[in-house]
Amino acid sequence: MAWRIDEAVAHGEIDNTVEGHTTGRIWLAGRDEPLILSLDGDCWRDLAGTRLQFENPNPKAVEDSDALDVDQSGIIGDMTASRKNKVPTVSEEVFHELYENNREIPYEWRNTLYLEWFSEINGRVVIESAGYEMTISPHEWEMDEDAEDAQKLANLNSMRDFMAQVIRRRNPDGPEPETSEELDEFAWEERLKESDRLTDAYQEVLEKYMEDSDSEQKEAFVMGWDGLLDALAERDEAGEEDFTEEDKAYQLLEHDEEDLDDEEVTEDDFGEADEEPYGDEENHPLQALAQELAMRAMDVIQRDAGQGTPSYVLITNLLQVSGKLAGALNERGGGYEPETGFVLAVLKRCLNWLNEAVGACQELINAERDPDQRAALEHVRSSAFEIRDGIVELRRELK
Repeated sequence: MAWRIDEAVAHGEIDNTVEGHTTGRIWLAGRDEPLILSLDGDCWRDLAGTRLQFENPNPKAVEDSDALDVDQSGIIGDMTASRKNKVPTVSEEVFHELYENNREIPYEWRNTLYLEWFSEINGRVVIESAGYEMTISPHEWEMDEDAEDAQKLANLNSMRDFMAQVIRRRNPDGPEPETSEELDEFAWEERLKESDRLTDAYQEVLEKYMEDSDSEQKEAFVMGWDGLLDALAERDEAGEEDFTEEDKAYQLLEHDEEDLDDEEVTEDDFGEADEEPYGDEENHPLQALAQELAMRAMDVIQRDAGQGTPSYVLITNLLQVSGKLAGALNERGGGYEPETGFVLAVLKRCLNWLNEAVGACQELINAERDPDQRAALEHVRSSAFEIRDGIVELRRELK
């Protein structure tokens, strides 16, 4: 997915004084050599024909930034200093306090520097910040509205091409899989991986276009959902109201012709089918244990732990296990049962999440000095081992 390096940027410059070509140098905290940009295409009109210099007042070294290649040759994406974003008007500390207490967070709309490109080596790279100090030179050439529209369309196509590489859809012209027989565990694992890639790609697309006035159309185009584009066009022609979130979710699945078909059931379908039309469910003992453990762990550890911390890793992985076991094991009304291969594939994934959870729990235990808290964490760890043993035994029975 995208490299987001705005925190790591110390200072940099973007030069689009030569029409059709954009160059630049960007220095990152903790690195001596700058990234060297050599990109086909132009910035948006506000930066086209200019030299932009920018500086981050508070750069921070980012762990993964060393993996970025010095050579950032490729294709330009959206580059502008006039992108409008909602920015909180309170400090980070106050923001987290309001967020944790479900209180309204004050925002204001600000111009944001947005620099995006598609590197031949590293893929999509994004710098987005409203806090940089910037200097823009006079225009050495002017871009008109038509040229800007053409460049934005080229950027959309570049984003679409990149997302197609991320999702890696099955070849629609290739042989169709046998639907008369159940898929085995390995075939289901491949389909679940496709579902993961699709979900990750859509989250990235939402993040980029959610504030755009044409967000639905751009999201559908970039994701390759041409059927949804047709549905949106029909809606606009008929003068109908916007899709509800439920309608939109249905359309997104309905019109992803290459990824999902009417006979294929994905992991997300199971995970979201806890309500009608299936009726009452009977929780499987393993799922009940996993759900109880996730809730107990949330009471034991710090609730506002940041992303990537052991506490965050522990909770997110336990919630994954609970949710996926519910989709694969809980009994549903209507007599429907998931294929054995699907259940085996989900159980295998749950083992991986449990291993991650146990590792994070061990980190917390090693760092804990309070004996009562340490005992509570050790109980969480032993319960995770118990669930893991149960999954291993269930996989043995199913095989």
